[in-house]
Amino acid sequence: MDKAAGTRKKHRFRLPLWQRNVQYGEVDLVFFLIVIALLVIGIIMMFSASYAWAIADGEKGTYYATNQIQNAIIGLIILFALCTVDYHFFQKPMIAICAYVIPLILLVLVLVPGIGYTEKGATRWIVIGSFNFQPSELMKIGIVIFFAYFIDKYQENMNTFRKGVLPLLVATGLVAILLIQEPHLSATILIVLISVILIFVGGARLRQLAAIGLVAVGIWVVVLFLMSDSYDYIGTRIQSWTDPFADILGETWQTCQSLIAIGSGGLSGLGIGESRQKYLYLPETKNDFVFAIVCEELGFVGAVTVVLLFALLVIRGFYIAEHAGDKFGMLVAIGLTSHIGLQAFFNIAVVSNLIPNTGISLPFFSYGGTALILQLAEMGIVLNISRTRYRVKEKKPKETATEQKQMLQGGNV
Repeated sequence: MDKAAGTRKKHRFRLPLWQRNVQYGEVDLVFFLIVIALLVIGIIMMFSASYAWAIADGEKGTYYATNQIQNAIIGLIILFALCTVDYHFFQKPMIAICAYVIPLILLVLVLVPGIGYTEKGATRWIVIGSFNFQPSELMKIGIVIFFAYFIDKYQENMNTFRKGVLPLLVATGLVAILLIQEPHLSATILIVLISVILIFVGGARLRQLAAIGLVAVGIWVVVLFLMSDSYDYIGTRIQSWTDPFADILGETWQTCQSLIAIGSGGLSGLGIGESRQKYLYLPETKNDFVFAIVCEELGFVGAVTVVLLFALLVIRGFYIAEHAGDKFGMLVAIGLTSHIGLQAFFNIAVVSNLIPNTGISLPFFSYGGTALILQLAEMGIVLNISRTRYRVKEKKPKETATEQKQMLQGGNV
């Protein structure tokens, strides 16, 4: 019986959907409530962090918060819509391939003069009228869907390098090359890590991943050496990381002010709206460094609460992946959950100077229409996956012939 149960568990993702023990139900309420909690806290804190900068930009103090609420409403509408659309829609070959190819084309267009929009030395946006967006945000979803489709379709090849791992590495490498040209280091690292996680979960061998890691590090070192003039900002950020108070009026100003904001919050914080650093001392308070204002206004207790909410989101997302109805759903849930978890970790690590500044936003908190809408869309897909759960039913052992005979004799008495 144990052997049969093990066989069912091992091959359950290869069975046709109608032959699996699949249970359809409501969305995962715990996961949904965690998303809503992060969204509500994020909007409140972004409003507090952006008020002074909105006035400094010549707008009303509620300008950024109003836009963020509008984007949140759009994102929630998409979230609820995707809760009702079967996620297997994304498993169709044309949809899965386009999910990767279209963002890839947009990443190429970003680098075309006259199409891409440059700000602070980085060309990451495409502007159409008053609407602008980062194709890298779309690629974070697209690469997850494409990888899940490829791994599910060619599962028998995933333990080989040439037919299984190599095509996915080429797909990741193309994206990484384009993102480095923008330059967008944080998105490059994030997408590469998501790809590696999916390749590993998909069945690649550990020694293959170790070899890939060594080659990637070697290539990265060579690229930095040959193009050191183009990426000299990386060295500056590393210096700011190692000694954030070395040049507080220059290169290390932002990191220094972020640490002051965190330290000023103490245990319980100064109170919502009472931040001092948001009054034009700390740059990018509405974007990459909104978590510093969370620490200042809500203190250690509030910061830990936010961190725990993100941790619970990841744990629950992996739980949904583990109980997904098929392998495609499992991989998509793992990929999208890993995206949110990794991005939150990197942002909080940057703000607290645990790692060098990579210019990465905090999901559900940082200002940005495209990012927020797509993040809520991702959560809608995960919630849809949560509606289809795999369950193993324990079968009662069949009665032996002797037991059946005894039961019949007992019935005749």
